[in-house]
Amino acid sequence: MTDLHSAEPRSDQAPDTADAALRDALHRVRQQVGRAVIGQDGAITGLLIALLAGGHVLLEGVPGVAKTLLVRAFSRALGLDTKRIQFTPDLMPGDVSGSLVYDARTGEFEFRNGPIFTNIALADEINRTPPKTQAALLEAMEEHQVTADGVTRPLPDPFLVAATQNPIEHEGTYPLPEAQLDRFLLKLVVAVPERDAELQVLRRHADGFDPHTLDGITAVVDAGQLRAARRAAASVAVTDEVLGYLVDLARATRQSPSVQLGVSPRAATALLAAAKAWAWLGGYPAITPDHVQTMLVPTWRHRIRLRPDAMLEGVSVDAVLTSVLQQTRVPI
Repeated sequence: MTDLHSAEPRSDQAPDTADAALRDALHRVRQQVGRAVIGQDGAITGLLIALLAGGHVLLEGVPGVAKTLLVRAFSRALGLDTKRIQFTPDLMPGDVSGSLVYDARTGEFEFRNGPIFTNIALADEINRTPPKTQAALLEAMEEHQVTADGVTRPLPDPFLVAATQNPIEHEGTYPLPEAQLDRFLLKLVVAVPERDAELQVLRRHADGFDPHTLDGITAVVDAGQLRAARRAAASVAVTDEVLGYLVDLARATRQSPSVQLGVSPRAATALLAAAKAWAWLGGYPAITPDHVQTMLVPTWRHRIRLRPDAMLEGVSVDAVLTSVLQQTRVPI
């Protein structure tokens, strides 16, 4: 089994020319983001997969590992509009989705769009705001729309929520409920980079790199190419054997002695979409079990609830999912 940090989404197969051009464009996106963010290739690939699959990403990491910079650079390389929402305890739902504002000139209320009306919404430190405000994202993330005063307003296309959270600081935070976690296609762990990568970071800063300006990063794709790439990824074939493998994996999580709540059928469809995007990025016409295995942990790690006794024993969700992969028969 490989993972997003060690795998390279390219193959030696001879794909369709149009698809090859789209893949090359997205590969250039990875190169552009790599100019600003060092040692986070897996997270960059995960963001691309989420964009192709029409999903959202939860980035978890300690402060200072470039989570916010990653999203900003990613948006710049795609030429997409992005807005940052700093989640704080006093943030209100209307501060996210928008609200009705009285216009003294017309004597009427008009809706003023919130920062969620963008292509890539950076929900910074999402777990620092109360559940009521977190819930303002639910409709936007699931249906790509906002309803206010009985009127439904569509969000821009493409639309992606990239949320960040700190895994070690719990004071003043509000854990995300399962319903909200389930809206994220992937949970990506942004780790401290390896020594060589960290040395590169310091060299760039010593040479005058400014992470606030993102100079040198240019847009290498447009919205039309992104929509074409999403359609191509969705059309990747899947056999009944691989579908059965997905179902067996999902059912195995529910039967694990360490798990209190296994994954739902919606989690299985999320894994299918992520595996399709990963297979397409590699130039494969159909999903293989290896694509499913690569995407399983980042797609399911936030959808599993462990039993209290398992957590006391130090069992991790990632370890449980790895065990599920090892114990489930792989189709030939």
